[in-house]
Amino acid sequence: MSTTSLSPTPKLQFFDANGAPLAGGLLYTYAAGTTTPLATYTDSTGVSANTNPIVLDSRGEANVWLGAAIYKFALYTSAGVLIWTVDNISINGSNLPVTDHTGDGTTTAFAVDDGFTAIYINGVYQNRNTYVVTSGTVTFSQAPPYTSIIEVVYN
Repeated sequence: MSTTSLSPTPKLQFFDANGAPLAGGLLYTYAAGTTTPLATYTDSTGVSANTNPIVLDSRGEANVWLGAAIYKFALYTSAGVLIWTVDNISINGSNLPVTDHTGDGTTTAFAVDDGFTAIYINGVYQNRNTYVVTSGTVTFSQAPPYTSIIEVVYN
């Protein structure tokens, strides 16, 4: 295991429960710990605010640039069904420690430390319903693919 920093994601992409792009999905952005809308931006200049909710394109993608605040995201289907909510997201995350594992196509359980905030496989965020965590081990419902990079992000 090596400790590294996660590259910033240039474009966020979201998927439905079947793994298809969440076309037309809705990403609401709030001030952390609240339901008070908080602006995100279409690019690094921070001049043009996204709509809130952000409507995902046909590939389930959106440009989401954060301000200096701490955010809460809530992702919904285009029909308004909540998929997940993640709180305490900030730009300070650019230097969060990351532990990398490599998938072998059969192993489903990997060691993790307490305090992790997110898991990515090949750069794709893994919804919490795809794994369980018990006693320092994360166990996926399906083995990550052969040679896939499993990134465990800590705060």
